[in-house]
Amino acid sequence: MKKNLTTVMFRGTKAQEEQLIEVIDKHRGMPGALMPVLQQAQDIYGYLPIEVQKIIAERMGISLEEVFGVSTFYSQFVLNPKGEIAIAVCLGTACYVKGSGEILDKITEILGLPSGSTTPDGKYSLEATRCIGACGLAPVLTINNEVYGRLGKADVAGILEKYK
Repeated sequence: MKKNLTTVMFRGTKAQEEQLIEVIDKHRGMPGALMPVLQQAQDIYGYLPIEVQKIIAERMGISLEEVFGVSTFYSQFVLNPKGEIAIAVCLGTACYVKGSGEILDKITEILGLPSGSTTPDGKYSLEATRCIGACGLAPVLTINNEVYGRLGKADVAGILEKYK
């Protein structure tokens, strides 16, 4: 799965960096240390910006490419912060066969925001998700965890209008 990188200003704090360094120092040299370090880094920052990945690579003595490779391979890791308005479109089987791909395309068209990215101002983020467990309402999208179901692409503009 391709993940898009959007330029969003990094807003990490000195306290967060100190916490990250403590995590890295605790795990450095241990076999398989990169995964728990990335998981805890994401807990600290909410996502894994390139600035954080660089710190991890430098302090762990590994390449940035290795850190980035692991960060982009596993779906648990996100490279962009969630927007103030976090939109997620379910692409699980039930939703997809009922048209969620078209709904995702319509949102991308309206907001000019590709899946897996966040607007530079941090207002909107859009992600395609796996099954969210609302198959009876397929196709489904969520906005800030509010569920919208039984949708058609014609419904998208009206829903997004509530969040302008």
